[in-house]
Amino acid sequence: MRSQLFSQEYLERSAPEGFALQNSKMLKVTLQGGTVMARQGSMVAFQGDVRFDYQSAGGIGKVIKKAVTGEGLDVMSCTGSGDVFFGDAAADVHVLELDGSDGLSVNGANVLAFEPSLSWDIKMIGNAGMLGGGLFNTVFTGAGKVAITTKGTPVVLQVDAPTFVDTDAVVAWSAGLQTGIRSGGFKPGALIGRTSGEAFQLGFSGQGFVIVQPAENPKHGGSSGGGGGAAGGIGGMLGRLGG
Repeated sequence: MRSQLFSQEYLERSAPEGFALQNSKMLKVTLQGGTVMARQGSMVAFQGDVRFDYQSAGGIGKVIKKAVTGEGLDVMSCTGSGDVFFGDAAADVHVLELDGSDGLSVNGANVLAFEPSLSWDIKMIGNAGMLGGGLFNTVFTGAGKVAITTKGTPVVLQVDAPTFVDTDAVVAWSAGLQTGIRSGGFKPGALIGRTSGEAFQLGFSGQGFVIVQPAENPKHGGSSGGGGGAAGGIGGMLGRLGG
């Protein structure tokens, strides 16, 4: 049989144990008796002897936080020997390696998979929690790799000056940055009946980076960024304040 599908571009790529991009939309994780944590429902294929164990939000403490904040992960452990492929609604996949010097704050809906050597928890975003519930993110610390998704090709902003990002477009940032909510400077009454993300921005200061995608996450559920986190929580709640 002949087809362009059988060209090297589409064939499975060989890789050592650990994380590797099969292509821009798909993550390949090679296991040799080890474990990887991943978003429930993100496995699209696997080869070998791999077992999957669903773990809700990852402990009773995280379950409670997820119920209260709307942020968090329904994760599964993938254990065994073989290759596992992950994807999420054809979103772009990016792999970050934490070295333990700084954490990563990321919208939980944008997390695809991560190594179990990383610790994670649901934390309030700076002083934004003073505005109300739902302003929380998932923070990873320690050393290891995490794969995240974006809708389209992102921009990575270096925070060497005060930086402001649409609350529904921000994906992740250096956990050491200072954060806060800033009004978009609209005139009084301009927000009535409107839910635009431009009404409020998430502000950053300090030294670090911010990852921004060229699309807004949905405010109520859905894959590739739906529900919870900076995007779902902040954008959804602030949108309700304006509408």
